[in-house]
Amino acid sequence: MSREQFALDVVVDRSSPLPLHAQIANPLAQLIESGELAPGTRLEDEVSMAQRLQVSRPTARKALETLANRGLIIRRRGAGTEVTPRQVHRPMALTSLFEDLVAAGHTPRTSVLEWHKEGATPGVASALGIDEGAPVVLVRRLRMIDDRPLAILTNYLPEESAPGKAELAEHGLYELLRQRGIHVSIGVQQIGARLATASEARLLNEPAGSALLTMQRTAYDASHIAVEFGMHVYRASLYTYSQTVFAQ
Repeated sequence: MSREQFALDVVVDRSSPLPLHAQIANPLAQLIESGELAPGTRLEDEVSMAQRLQVSRPTARKALETLANRGLIIRRRGAGTEVTPRQVHRPMALTSLFEDLVAAGHTPRTSVLEWHKEGATPGVASALGIDEGAPVVLVRRLRMIDDRPLAILTNYLPEESAPGKAELAEHGLYELLRQRGIHVSIGVQQIGARLATASEARLLNEPAGSALLTMQRTAYDASHIAVEFGMHVYRASLYTYSQTVFAQ
């Protein structure tokens, strides 16, 4: 991954009806979307860009903001501007994130942040179809791809079927459930979005208040017995869901 600073070679045409910021942003976007500018490539800052292209600093800033709003670059105070890492595009299906990442050519890594037994709260008990206070295992993991933080995964599982902490650091949850004879066949999930808390931003290497994609899922086996309840948050800059829809 290149870490060299890139400066766009473009001649700004002040007689063109196309705004100056768009004359800068558009060719940069084409270079990024074509793959010519690799993920992680450092771009020159707005001050340098403005001076070199002889435009105002607000014009250079708006060009970079346009790219950032399209998810093509990441701007971090003190760290500069970089081309956004390759996104994870995940199908809207009942699959394991770990297995999806491997299938997409990524190298996933997991850090188990929490693993402990507790009594089910009313919300968890309702999701799992068990009595309030029944023993469950809370698992909270940080999922990485290619050494970049991607998601914080929080799952509640019935105590008798929960994999151990060491296992979860090396394997996906659904793989470990299958090894225990538990096969997930149905899932009810909700997709949403919110802003990152300070602790989430720190774990995900994002500025506080950054956009997160959220997913809440209860998974069931073929007998419609709940086998896990999950609440996950993903970096919106790295992760999207894709879904095929049909006209009625």
